[in-house]
Amino acid sequence: MRFLGEDFAVFAKVRFLMSSHLKALNRLKEVQKVIASCRSCDQMVGPPVHGAAILSPILLLGQAPGPHEAALGRPFAYTAGKTLFRWFQESLGISEAEFRERVYMAAVARCFPGKASGGGDRVPHSAEILNCSQHLKRELQILKPHLILAVGKLAISQVLGPEVYGSTALLTDVVGTQLQAKFYGQVVDVVCLPHPSGLSAWPKVEPGKTLLQRALKLIGEHPAWHAGLSG
Repeated sequence: MRFLGEDFAVFAKVRFLMSSHLKALNRLKEVQKVIASCRSCDQMVGPPVHGAAILSPILLLGQAPGPHEAALGRPFAYTAGKTLFRWFQESLGISEAEFRERVYMAAVARCFPGKASGGGDRVPHSAEILNCSQHLKRELQILKPHLILAVGKLAISQVLGPEVYGSTALLTDVVGTQLQAKFYGQVVDVVCLPHPSGLSAWPKVEPGKTLLQRALKLIGEHPAWHAGLSG
């Protein structure tokens, strides 16, 4: 038999958790408002892009939006995104819509960097990365993710740091292995993925093809993946 005092204690705990959840969500929305209004980098092509404001134990970190994402209003919304979400659908059985509802999506840079002189997208300057890092730091402080999916070399280098993924490191050194990093004060598990750009043959040929499947399997086996999909 449950006593009234026990019922009140359970009610109070649930109310506290709901209140904490709402406060964290509101804080995250405030960060996204700041991101949306940011115009700090002269060479970047805005407006900034961010994913949905959701509280998730998983954070996907991309490199930077492409030329189409700002108009479409979400990260990985064009060709590379189709490839990325096909990987998740085929290996993890999750649709693009469900992924976007369950995984927080961020990027090293939130605006399209523009085109490089030799073709392809320009790599953001260190000052531009630093400007955006203030947003990412706040997001991490709010979310406290258990798992980061680092997509592409720039995102991987930012999460793992130069000691693990320096200028001479290869994707074969990190893709297909679960790592751990301290990223803006948060100790997180990290699974690295190659960038899904159509210009890259890496995930289509060996050993990249096998390493990509191994990385996707690690994501599906991680406790954060099951927690994120069960909420």
